[in-house]
Amino acid sequence: MSSSNKTGIISMCRKAGKLVMGMDMVKDACALGNAKAVFAAADLSDKSLKEVRYSCARYGVKLYALGLTMDEVAEGIGKRTGVIAMVDSGFAKSCAKGLEEIVIDKDEFDF
Repeated sequence: MSSSNKTGIISMCRKAGKLVMGMDMVKDACALGNAKAVFAAADLSDKSLKEVRYSCARYGVKLYALGLTMDEVAEGIGKRTGVIAMVDSGFAKSCAKGLEEIVIDKDEFDF
């Protein structure tokens, strides 16, 4: 699937009010059980990636490598962010299609 398709899905998801953007909001969505899937930008820092992996592992949310940079994400949603979550399973499923899931070893973290 092309990156413009992904940006289109992300954009539609935002317009539908089903997109959560930014680290704190995404972590909250995971904690509340609202996040159906989390997507990390290609150029997300290792520290931020570890933070989001922790939240996803802790609350059992799947995490995917989005394959888009933060700038490309910004083109789709008008906001530069390295991590987004979708709170609608339909959008999450569409966006996750063809993406690599980031495998999280729960033993890596102490809950």
